[in-house]
Amino acid sequence: MIELFETVFVRNNLVVAFATVGGVMWFSYFIADKLTRGRIHGSAIAIALGLIAAYLGGIMTGGDKGVADFSLLGGIGLMGGGMLRDFAIVSTAFGVQLSELKKAGVAGVISIFAGVIVSFVVGAAVAVGFGYDDPVAITTIGAGAVTYIVGPVTGEAIGASGEVITLSVAAGLIKSILVMIGTPLVARSIGLDNPQSAMVFGGLMGTTSGVAAGLAATDPKLVPYGAMTATFYTGIGCLLGPSLLFLLVGSIF
Repeated sequence: MIELFETVFVRNNLVVAFATVGGVMWFSYFIADKLTRGRIHGSAIAIALGLIAAYLGGIMTGGDKGVADFSLLGGIGLMGGGMLRDFAIVSTAFGVQLSELKKAGVAGVISIFAGVIVSFVVGAAVAVGFGYDDPVAITTIGAGAVTYIVGPVTGEAIGASGEVITLSVAAGLIKSILVMIGTPLVARSIGLDNPQSAMVFGGLMGTTSGVAAGLAATDPKLVPYGAMTATFYTGIGCLLGPSLLFLLVGSIF
């Protein structure tokens, strides 16, 4: 009976992967709601759990694919691969309407580009400070500081190693959590109390989950405005990271 059970689940490991990720997401949002009262977004907790699971999976199996090295969870390797990842990014982009960006005005557009560039420069500087001198690694980690989505997209496009891509995700995760926690603390001092300032804030910070959670803790009515420009921020980052920004880093190093 046990052998039959294992065979069925191993043969349908992609279904198991979806069920596992769904369970982790439910647990993460439950923890975010009950323990942090929404101050830390569920997606950030889920990503942290995923990184921990990947680390422990590598130690336990001695492999290099994290939990995907377990035969029962082998479907996570496909689910987390480039095909489904790119599909998720494209499907997100299809939900964005350029007409909405006009509502942000010139300040909103400028904030998006400024936010991407400043975050990238800070991330790249940290990478250099820790001894990285390879343009691919510097660009990937810098892109991770933009968001934890831009980092992997950029890394895959320019051929970064798995370790560097993981660092880029971790950098984006730290930024997201800092934005979640810090937004309600500084909202009053920076005048974050109206839709216009929320759109500029979303463009500067960029991490959609961080901005959404931070604004929800500040004023739930501001969430749609900040999330709108933050979504464009991610798209701009995915375009600039493996192209213009990579070329600029390559010309320096």
